[in-house]
Amino acid sequence: MFKRRRPLPIAQRAKEVLWPRGGLMRSTRYIAHRIRRLPGTPYRIAAGFACGAAVSFTPFIGLHFLLAALTTWILRGNLIASAFGTVVGNPVTFPLIWAWLYVAGCWMLGRDPAENLPETWSAAVIFDHPGQILWPMTVSGIPTSIIAWAAFYWPVERMVAEYQRARRWRIRRKVMRRRKRMAAAHGAPAPGGAAGDTETESSRG
Repeated sequence: MFKRRRPLPIAQRAKEVLWPRGGLMRSTRYIAHRIRRLPGTPYRIAAGFACGAAVSFTPFIGLHFLLAALTTWILRGNLIASAFGTVVGNPVTFPLIWAWLYVAGCWMLGRDPAENLPETWSAAVIFDHPGQILWPMTVSGIPTSIIAWAAFYWPVERMVAEYQRARRWRIRRKVMRRRKRMAAAHGAPAPGGAAGDTETESSRG
């Protein structure tokens, strides 16, 4: 009923996922909303998202979903949250991430970053030069991923915990209101009301 008359081509659908027409800010708010509503403890949801975000800071772009799922399984996180976490790596952030990984890796290996610095960044450029580009990015990707995991875990864990706390309070208020309406409909006396005072006085007499 709500489907398009002419389905979008696969390339267009992929583009919509990577670069939504509504803008990245709207997409970010949508993802945050979905993460808060995921079932599970704040730890599991935050750990899963952090794993997905952390693997985005590695050069293995074709294996990000698999690496995110594996690390999430080891840490007993939420697999769906890990898939959302991989969105941290996108067409906007990848060039910045890759440039950082390359420069930091060359610095850690004692190399000159300008020696093999590519003019444009792409997955093909990275994997076509395993020794000159992929290896430095892998070396720096390990500590960078650990830092990224911690940087994403704590805010997400707090966000989910606050949402779940507020949701439990809303549910408790609804239950209390429902009980009051049921008590009023059946004419039940309120605790400590006039009926209770009458019983107390009769028992004293």
